[in-house]
Amino acid sequence: MDVTVNGQKKSLCGIRAHENALDWLRSSRLTGSKEGCAEGECGACAVMVAVPDGSGGSTWTAMNSCLIPAAALDGQEVVTAEGLGTSGELHPVQEKLAEAGGSQCGYCTPGFACSMAAEYYRGDRTPCEHPEDSEHGPNGFDLHALSGNLCRCTGYRPIRDAAYELGSPEVGDPLAERREAAPPTPASTDYTADDGRFIRPATLEEALGILSSEPDAVLVAGSTDWGVDVNIKGTRVPLMVAIDRLPELRTLTMDDSRFEIGAAVTLSEVEKHLGTRIPLFGELFPQFASRLIRNRATLGGNVGTGSPIGDTPPALLALDASVVLASSEGEREVPLAEYFTGYRQTVREPGELIRAIRVPQPLAQVTAFHKIAKRRFDDISSVAVAFAVDLTDGLISRARIGLGGVAATPLRAHATEELLVGRPMNAETARQAAASLAGEGTPMSDHRASSEYRSIMLSQAVLKFFAEQAEREEVGA
Repeated sequence: MDVTVNGQKKSLCGIRAHENALDWLRSSRLTGSKEGCAEGECGACAVMVAVPDGSGGSTWTAMNSCLIPAAALDGQEVVTAEGLGTSGELHPVQEKLAEAGGSQCGYCTPGFACSMAAEYYRGDRTPCEHPEDSEHGPNGFDLHALSGNLCRCTGYRPIRDAAYELGSPEVGDPLAERREAAPPTPASTDYTADDGRFIRPATLEEALGILSSEPDAVLVAGSTDWGVDVNIKGTRVPLMVAIDRLPELRTLTMDDSRFEIGAAVTLSEVEKHLGTRIPLFGELFPQFASRLIRNRATLGGNVGTGSPIGDTPPALLALDASVVLASSEGEREVPLAEYFTGYRQTVREPGELIRAIRVPQPLAQVTAFHKIAKRRFDDISSVAVAFAVDLTDGLISRARIGLGGVAATPLRAHATEELLVGRPMNAETARQAAASLAGEGTPMSDHRASSEYRSIMLSQAVLKFFAEQAEREEVGA
């Protein structure tokens, strides 16, 4: 077992099965990456990993090394802040951060440098003609690339200034040239240590065979949820099975009848390919955690955890999505509205895994996603509401509303959906729907919000949805 770090192969032999990449890097004297939160919220641990760009080349992608199992790096290629430049020969990103005063205590700076460098090397980054009307800088730099990096002492203005001063990679830049070749294929791994076993099967058939004989094995894809359990809760299991690079789970297809998204396609990839084709996704993903998380998290993983506050299930429920479950016995398709059975419980049987998510076409005419959280970005939702509505002759002919954070499971708001059908999109309908939606679910009180607040936010979401639609119609008229 080995991994290429900053151009040099390093052995992974002797690691613990549950050891994360950050701890391994630091034990290898690459101490630029730091542990700040161990949950993927601060970005101090960010590194760059070479991943496929979909066209036969590579793209440098920033990820939280505190959440990635070290064993998952077997055969991979990683760049840390130390690999960007040295004190004698700074990388352009490091140089601009220094010139702008973008570092004070320096604890978070290596993580910022890696996230910034990944955006610096983004192949389709182009100058922005009207940056005042865009979330991109004049050089095309997308500040959302830094949304998962926190700084507690410098402030973000000089960091932003540094990002906006970056030009394009120069000819001969080795990290830019590296993009022309495909990234290494993840190595098939079967590693056993004192604290457990880590397996990366080569095919879906092999993975299903393992699950058939070891139904209690933990499936690991993006590890953005599992990594937190390992780091914070100290969870340890006998067997982990990595499925994040299985080709059969990495497909993304579409036709006139449906979109099919492989369970191991990352959220950033879904956002890139379907963010405009499925407008509800275009609203959802910018509010889902941070770019660092979306670069690793998978759609199948977010659904598979069964969390009542996951951000994608409400949107998928509104889209009438279904889940394709695979086992060594075959496949079955389950409507997502029937998938969740209790708190973090689903109909998935031992030996099964989620192979894909299907979204039927045609899509609803009017959609919206509203997330209520303590922070605008990079936060867990207190309440999430997704709307998908069709209109015929000015009346609502079909309505789907997905809810998160108001019950033990994500759920459909059936009563409010029925109330809306046959009614016009006017203020009176909005008021009645708001009163109905406030009574859906069984919201509880916790450290994020009270049950009363959650009910109020449900009703406010309806009023906001109707107001937004009225505004669009006015502008269109």
